[in-house]
Formats: sequence, structure tokens, C-alpha cells
Amino acid sequence: MKRFASTFARTTEMTLLVICVVFFVGLVIASDGDLLSANSLRVLLQFLAVPVLIGLAQMVVLAVGQLNLAVGAIGGFAAVSMGVLMAEHGVPVPLALLIGFLLSSAAGLVNGLLVVLTRINGFIVTLATMTVLLGVQYRVVGTRTVDDYPQGLKSFGSYAVFGVLPLIFLVALVVAALLAVMLRRTVPGRQLLASGGNPIAARLSGISNDRSVIIAHTLSGAILGVAAILTVASSPGVNKSIGGDWLLPSFAAPIIGGALLTGGSAVVLGTVLAAFIVRFVDTARAEFSLEPSWVNFVVGAVVLGSVVLGQVRTRRQERRTVVKAPDAAVAGGVS
Repeated sequence: MKRFASTFARTTEMTLLVICVVFFVGLVIASDGDLLSANSLRVLLQFLAVPVLIGLAQMVVLAVGQLNLAVGAIGGFAAVSMGVLMAEHGVPVPLALLIGFLLSSAAGLVNGLLVVLTRINGFIVTLATMTVLLGVQYRVVGTRTVDDYPQGLKSFGSYAVFGVLPLIFLVALVVAALLAVMLRRTVPGRQLLASGGNPIAARLSGISNDRSVIIAHTLSGAILGVAAILTVASSPGVNKSIGGDWLLPSFAAPIIGGALLTGGSAVVLGTVLAAFIVRFVDTARAEFSLEPSWVNFVVGAVVLGSVVLGQVRTRRQERRTVVKAPDAAVAGGVS
């Protein structure tokens, strides 16, 4: 237990946890304690559910060294499809949500297949599918806002356990926990990380890197399907703008959380904590009546800093490996 505590104290997650605590305490003081009210906490956590999920959707693709620029387009397309099916075609809520979830998962699967079959970089593939899905989203909903779907679904989106913990936030935490177990405790998850960390070694070990890429993109699409469901449930209505502001937060959470752009890392807890930090930045912006552009500025600067620090850390580890290798060779020669 002491070893685990000592190791955790030196991790990125611990640093992020401390930053979260400091940020929260500072906001409580700045708001004269209003942030501790049940309603303020409920609103804070309610608007965290979707950012957590879109961060996880990006993280699982980053784990195999890929990028997904279509996170907002996939989620927005799924969300408006659900809304239109319920409001205009009378499809029952469970069936409409299932269809939207399957559409989102299928979009992720298509991304993975296109990357594998064409051997084109995921950046280009997802940029193309993003453009296509944005067009489809506009075709489905046009310029109108669809809000005439059952009140029961909206009640689910606004319900909070004990008046403080939004149900949709708990759903996001459950998805995060399941993803962590999948990546760390299952064979496909460990193979996915192996493919991202060292594709050549993974292939020599009999792991299909192509399968890992397809699984990662499909899983990303599935998580975005859940995000779309929570968006429909918690929003007054859906329109063509849904998902339009998801791209930056989707990269910010995993990168600040410690994910490597080169792949091979699964930082579920770090992604969740980083989503908290981004939300705290937005809360501070509202508290001090700052321009909304400051949020993007701060988040972008932090993301850039995280990437630079990640590169520095990687180079240090490589240097240590190079230094240790001759030492080991000398020790072997002496023996």
C-alpha cells in the first residue's frame, strides 16, 4: 500500500488532483461559498458529463497513435438523429437512443476500416468523415431546433441523486471505469496499448495492429454515442450546432491528462481530472466575467505546454535508456 501511495504521489494524476483541489478551493473563496450550494455543484457536475466522455473518446484513439477529428461530427450526427426519430417519426425513446448509439459506433467503425484499408493517416480520414457527417447532420435537422421529444428523457437528463450528483455525470463515470478495466484487464485492451506503444514489437508478438486500430475507432464511436445520448437528455433541444465545440475539449482532456501523441498510454483518470480542470477554467471565466475567448486561450496554452512537457519527459526517458544500456553491457562483460 505504501509503495502504491509513493508511486501515485509522483504521477501526473496526482499533480492534476492537487490542481483540481486548489482550483476548487479558489473558486469557492471567489464565490463567497456559493459554489458549495447543492444547485451550483449539480450544475458544475452536469456540464462535466459530456466533456469527460468526449475526452475518453479521443484518448482511446490516441492510445493507438491515431487522431480523431470527427468527434463532434459523430456525436452531433447521432444526437440530431435521435431527436428527429423521437420528435418527428414517433420512434420510442429506447429504440431511438439505441439507433443513435449504433450509428455513432458504426461511424467509428468506418473510420477504423478506412484507416486500415487505405493506409491513409487517421488525421486525413477523420477530417474527411467529419466533413461528410457535418453535411449529413445539416441535412437531417436543417436550421431548426428539435425539442419535441418525451419529457421523461429530459427528466432523466436533469435528475440528480440527493439533489447534487447528476445522473448523467454518474453515467460518464461508469463509462470511464469500464474503459479503464477494458484497457488494463482485458486481452484486446492490452493488445491495443501494445500496438500503440510499439507497433513493430506488437506485430512480432502476433498482435494485429490493424485490428487494434479498428477496435480503438469503434470504441471511440461507441463512447461518443453515449455522449450523444446524454446531450439529447440534458439539452433543451438539438440542432446543427451540437458537437461543434467538442474538438478542442476532446484533445485537451487526454493530453493534459498525460496521454502521449505517439500512442501506448491509457490515462483514464488523468483524462477525467483534466476535464474537471477545463470545467473549472470555464467556471472561473463566468465568475470573473471574462470574455469566453479566454477559455480557449488558457486551454490551448495548457495543451501546448502539456505536449512540450510530454516530449521532454519522453526524451529524458530515452536518454536514461541509452545510458543504462552501456552500463549493463559493461556489467555483463565483467561478470
